[in-house]
Amino acid sequence: MKFWLALPFLVLVLALSWCAGFAWFCADALHPVSDPVHCDGIVALTGGRDRIEASLSLLDKGIGRKLLISGVGPHATLAQLAEHAPITLTPELASRITLGRRAVSTIGNGSETAEWAARNGIHSLLVVTAGYHIRRAMLELHRAAPGVVLHPFPVRSPALRRSPDRATFRLLFREYMKWIGSHLGLSRGVNLTPRAQGNG
Repeated sequence: MKFWLALPFLVLVLALSWCAGFAWFCADALHPVSDPVHCDGIVALTGGRDRIEASLSLLDKGIGRKLLISGVGPHATLAQLAEHAPITLTPELASRITLGRRAVSTIGNGSETAEWAARNGIHSLLVVTAGYHIRRAMLELHRAAPGVVLHPFPVRSPALRRSPDRATFRLLFREYMKWIGSHLGLSRGVNLTPRAQGNG
C-alpha cells in the first residue's frame, strides 16, 4: 500500500528530473564554441555543411594532421564538400583528408572513426558536429574507440542561430531522447536509416 502512495511522488520527481535535464541539454547545445584543442586528427560528422566547413578550416590551421569526414554520400566529392569552406583546397591539404562513406548513423560514425584512427595512428581526436549532437557523438565514439582521447568542438547549427521555434524545439527534444537512449544502450544494434541533411 505504501508503494502506491509513493508512486505519484516518484513520477513527479522523474518528470522534474527530465525537465531539468532537457533545460540543461538545450543550454549546452547553444553553448559558444571554445578554442579548439590540437589533436592528432579531426573527425567531422556529416549532417550539416557548417560542420564540414569548420573541420576543413581547422585542418588548414594545423589543429590536426589528418581529417576524416564521416558519413559522406556515395556520390559526393571532396571538391563539392569544400566548395563553401574558407580555405584553398591544395593537393597537400586534400592528401590529408579521408571521405568515409560507410556510416549512416552516429553508431556508424563511431565504427568508421575507430577504424580510421587505428589505421592512421590517431591517439587524440577533435570531434566536430552540431552542438545538439555533440554529447551523443562523444558517447558513441568513445564506445567505439575507447583508447582514443576525444575533445569536442561543437558547431552552432543554423537551426539554432535563429529565434527558437517549434521546429527547433522538436529537433532538441528528438536529440535529447536519442542521447538518453544511447546512455541506456537502446540504440545498440538498431539498423538506422541515413541521416537527413541537417539532422544528427
